[in-house]
Amino acid sequence: MEESITYAKKYLEDILSFFGLNTDVYATNSDDEVIELNVPSTHMNGFLIGHNGETLRAFQYMVSTALKNNDYEITRVNVDIADYKKARADRLAEAATDWVKEVKEKGKEKHLDPMNPADRRTVHKVASEYGLETESIGYGRERHIVLKPSFDDPKKEEEKQEQDEAK
Repeated sequence: MEESITYAKKYLEDILSFFGLNTDVYATNSDDEVIELNVPSTHMNGFLIGHNGETLRAFQYMVSTALKNNDYEITRVNVDIADYKKARADRLAEAATDWVKEVKEKGKEKHLDPMNPADRRTVHKVASEYGLETESIGYGRERHIVLKPSFDDPKKEEEKQEQDEAK
């Protein structure tokens, strides 16, 4: 496992040095399955993160692929640059809380915009904490979440069945 972490750390540092950024990447493993690579804040944050984190995810994919190609034990990697992912997850969790409240108040399901897998996980987690049902539907870049009201109340369950029958 330590070999996987060391390789991933060195690999990402080599990629960053190609762009003229000589920095030390902080590497840990979160749960014996995912290598966490954290790049400190630099003058190149915007470039390294890219539009909506696309470049960051590309770095993550490249490191993971390199680990797979070299037969390392752990191949799942999470790359974060200047705590971008953490801040994004926090903002998304706040928005998800508002969406959950809206679904609970209206009692109608809500289709969210397409999201990447990490963002969908965040929304699923927040919704489950509030007792809402969620479902990911669609494929590829169009995959999105549907927030569904939970019908713990028997009257609400009857209303939903009546609505479904009317369709």
